[in-house]
Amino acid sequence: MNLLKLENSAVKLTSDANTKTNFALRESAYPRPQLRRSHWQSLNGRWKFAFDDQGKCTQPSDLSEWTHHIQVPFAPESTKSGIDDPGFHPNCWYEREFETPPGEGRLLLHFGAVDYRARVWVNDQYIAEHEGGHTPFTLDITHVLNDSGTTKVTVWAQDDPHDLAKPRGKQDWQLQPHSIWYPRTSGIWQTVWVERVGTTYIDHIRWTPDFERWEIGCYAALAGDVPAAGIQIKVKLSVGDRVLANDSYEVFNGEISRRISLSDPGIDDYRNEMLWSPEKPTLIDADIEMWYKGELLDAVKSYTALRTVSIQRDRFMLNGRPYYLRMVLDQGYWPDSLMTAPDDEALRRDVELAKAMGFNGVRKHQKIEDPRFLYWADVLGLLVWEEMPSAYRFSPKAVERMTHEWIEVIKRDVNHPCIVAWVPFNESWGVPNLVETQAHRNYVLAMYHLTKTLDPTRPVIGNDGWESTDTDILAIHDYDTNPQHLAHRYGPEVKLSDLFDRKRPGGRILTLDNYPHQGQPVMLTEFGGIAYAPDDKPDANKVWGYERCWNISELQMKYAALLETINNLEIFSGFCYTQFADTFQEANGLLYADRTPKIPLEAIRAATLSGEGLCTPTHC
Repeated sequence: MNLLKLENSAVKLTSDANTKTNFALRESAYPRPQLRRSHWQSLNGRWKFAFDDQGKCTQPSDLSEWTHHIQVPFAPESTKSGIDDPGFHPNCWYEREFETPPGEGRLLLHFGAVDYRARVWVNDQYIAEHEGGHTPFTLDITHVLNDSGTTKVTVWAQDDPHDLAKPRGKQDWQLQPHSIWYPRTSGIWQTVWVERVGTTYIDHIRWTPDFERWEIGCYAALAGDVPAAGIQIKVKLSVGDRVLANDSYEVFNGEISRRISLSDPGIDDYRNEMLWSPEKPTLIDADIEMWYKGELLDAVKSYTALRTVSIQRDRFMLNGRPYYLRMVLDQGYWPDSLMTAPDDEALRRDVELAKAMGFNGVRKHQKIEDPRFLYWADVLGLLVWEEMPSAYRFSPKAVERMTHEWIEVIKRDVNHPCIVAWVPFNESWGVPNLVETQAHRNYVLAMYHLTKTLDPTRPVIGNDGWESTDTDILAIHDYDTNPQHLAHRYGPEVKLSDLFDRKRPGGRILTLDNYPHQGQPVMLTEFGGIAYAPDDKPDANKVWGYERCWNISELQMKYAALLETINNLEIFSGFCYTQFADTFQEANGLLYADRTPKIPLEAIRAATLSGEGLCTPTHC
């Protein structure tokens, strides 16, 4: 089925000018869409590979032989990697040679993500290590290049499958996936690539839209050999052929931080043309150049958007207007490639499918998604709640690991206009004694306030599901699939004070003592979870879900009844249905694991949008 035809203008939302720009980027599938250069080289593909289950090797020379070949960036547990070994393997070794890109200046080696700790050698010389399985890292390898014309990269990835004190999300610690946990992902699972830069180069860009002042905040940090004076950064912002700003700034102490004022069109109709939303995702293209004494040292492309999110009383606000969130829980797994998308088109298709089903957002559950997914959400218009993968044990080491990685997550993704909320904790995972133990409460509070410090422009959900302390949105998980029960529990006759004083699903209270509901928006951020599992389905006895249907018509009726009820409950300012697609034994998706719809997309969309007359896309 042609999804673009189905959605008409609902999916094809970019202007012609933006579409032309984005097509060029799509063709190159640049791994870091928020800071792009014209010349780069992917190192994905065939690498030498070996397991070291006993941990006997600590450097490349310790390896006696390379026993396998692997297709990077697919994890060895996946079939697409060519290894297809889901067993316990705490140590993985990788190696490949590539033709050294010609040119002068520095050569940077980038890793999108390696789970969990990576140590890297280049031409048999140790370079550095990085810890954190969901965040990127970059290494300057210029000093170890040789004159042979080839460069060799060796990676040791350590990932203890039984370690519950590290952020691991839905990766199972048992040999076989059970309940709501899935196969593990070890080693390299996002793109590896190299690029040439000058001896001085642009290292980091941060955009901060200011809707009220009609400004774009621009921060740029330089790296390499930065002269004490004389460097200028030129920033050009445009939408299609329309130039919004074209300014130059003097660099001090290796960075600039400026507010770029735009011409305010005044009347709402013209203002709305410039604003980013799921209905009209207008992106602002950014060209950044670095000059020194008349010489161009570096040039990168980026993008931003005029978009603001906030909380006003009991409503979520987008661009200064109440906005009802219709989200779907998205695990971000594929049957043959696990957490790594089969290709860039698969990421785009997931965004298109979510929109085709009537959702205006996704809650990326227990996963920091590939930046290319966020790029497509930016381009096509899909809101994203970004959630930190949980550790499952509370300890000083777990706190240190999560805090370090969460800071890296926010730095990587803060520029994406699609991201409208941060979620550091889910269902008290990693803080199992949150009700009784002060240290656990302090941890959640600290992460909430740390997140608000690093990014004061977005709401933060302190602990999604229950047992809330400080939070900007009161998020409830309730898997009762009886619409009458939900209507009785959350209907107009229910007083909010009574709601928060009662125990709720899972035997958990919604708010902890001394943290009463203070008027924040209330959202049902997990519900449904209806599995379709006919008896003739292979491994039907292993299928997991909160409720089970034996035929498709039953699933369609249950989904329609649930959504009609939820859409008409005025207490909620948004919802998130579980879930987007079947994920291994969890058969409660609206789509099969291969993204084939279980129910016609038109029927899903009609049910998702039932009751839309009460809450229009921009007013509630």
